[in-house]
Amino acid sequence: MSNYKFKTTNIRGKQYVEVNERIKFFRQEEQYKNWGIHTEFPMLTADECLCRASIVDADGHTVAVGHAHEVKTASNINKTSYVENCETSAVGRALAMLGIGIDASIASANEVQDAIAQQESGIDLTKKPRQPKTEEVSIMDKAVNYVKGATDKQKAFDSIISKYGGELTDKQKAGLKKFVR
Repeated sequence: MSNYKFKTTNIRGKQYVEVNERIKFFRQEEQYKNWGIHTEFPMLTADECLCRASIVDADGHTVAVGHAHEVKTASNINKTSYVENCETSAVGRALAMLGIGIDASIASANEVQDAIAQQESGIDLTKKPRQPKTEEVSIMDKAVNYVKGATDKQKAFDSIISKYGGELTDKQKAGLKKFVR
């Protein structure tokens, strides 16, 4: 076992290891020779992302996994680098799950600082604006074109409502109704 001394950052009286320290240790230790760090993004949109980092041994077997989620509007840095921040956090968590740099906490200094900044900014990341599903937009576009092009607009409207009414919001239905007049 190594006698590696991790550099830590004091945050509100508690010591946290930074992700770069975990990565440095992982890359230089003989016991992890030929091991790898793989990342993937199961969710990546213009506003947020989810990253999964896996630590694999020399045979390619997954031995640890870490996840992270970032929202573009969560901080000034995230405005330009939310994907990079997400990946860094996921890698840090995966290395922590492997047991690297966790004497004080699994959370890295970077994660704790981000969490504190989000709390102090008053941003509630659990409440994001509802985005319409692609399917909803597609149905609405089709419905509008169908009603607008129909000779009997009321009949076309009634047909759309009976077929897709459960998938349309009240606002969408009201917007569609405007074409009946």
